Amino acid sequence: MAATTFTPDSIVSAARETVSFISSRLAEYPQLACPNFGIICGSGLGGLAGTIAPTPQVVIEYADIPGFAVSTVVGHAGKLVFGLLGEKQTPCVLMAGRVHFYEGHTIEKVAFPVRVLHLLGVTTLIVTNAAGGLNPEYNVGDVVVLNDHINIPGLAGAHPLRGPNIEEFGTRFPALSDAYDLALRRKLHLTYKRQQEVMRSKRRLHEGVYVFVSGPSFETRAECRFLRVLGADVVGMSTVPEIIAARHAGMRILAMSLVTNCAVLEPTPRGDAVLAEGGDAELNKVIEKGKANHEEVLESGKEAAEDMQRLVRMFIDELVETPN
Repeated sequence: MAATTFTPDSIVSAARETVSFISSRLAEYPQLACPNFGIICGSGLGGLAGTIAPTPQVVIEYADIPGFAVSTVVGHAGKLVFGLLGEKQTPCVLMAGRVHFYEGHTIEKVAFPVRVLHLLGVTTLIVTNAAGGLNPEYNVGDVVVLNDHINIPGLAGAHPLRGPNIEEFGTRFPALSDAYDLALRRKLHLTYKRQQEVMRSKRRLHEGVYVFVSGPSFETRAECRFLRVLGADVVGMSTVPEIIAARHAGMRILAMSLVTNCAVLEPTPRGDAVLAEGGDAELNKVIEKGKANHEEVLESGKEAAEDMQRLVRMFIDELVETPN
């Protein structure tokens, strides 16, 4: 599956090979073999895998899966976890970590695991990520359920459906105006209200627009203002290629961002405006105010991630009908 040899036939062939390998690992656990729900766990959110029932459970490292790339990013464990989630013990498959475009993978490679999930039987995909808050009303620790996106790399040609259409997965020119399932979003809001009542949580849930940028650098101040003017509420380096591949395959989508840092929207201080200021140390404090780094993203998201994981478990429990 080299980046230079991707063709519709090679992607389908590789996906079938991957599914065959995974199915062989699940052969002893028929109750896990065809999960309806897939969950992609973003930065710092892989702890949801730890809440899967300990048995039956099958864990497969990405490094062992044909066709899968291995994540090199801290906070992305890089494994598939098959198991039963929540009080209703719903069969799910979790991607504990993802690979990213900025790691040097093609967009097709980033979207490949979602196509595998489709062939495994997943019909509803829950996608989570850590993101920077562009909306000034958002605070670190807030959760944003996505209702739309802006695909900056895709508009420039880095699109997971570029090239000959793969009819095995879906039709040419899929609509994305309905990508973020309205019924699922409504159900999440209702679940969130019940979670607040039970947990006495003060964490806020918003709805907003996610903008996908390639990374791997965090955005400049001018870029943050530009993205905000475009209508984006949160910004991140993942999720959208997965959403597009999932919708192409007809999956229902629920996507959530955990705000782990707030973007700096104020213009950069001018050098000719700080002539009377102190030494370099004082100036560094001014310019570095609000500067983001990946370690802070992971740290600030720890407590919020637990609430978000609880929300996902409750959501799936309430979405699944009570067995007869």
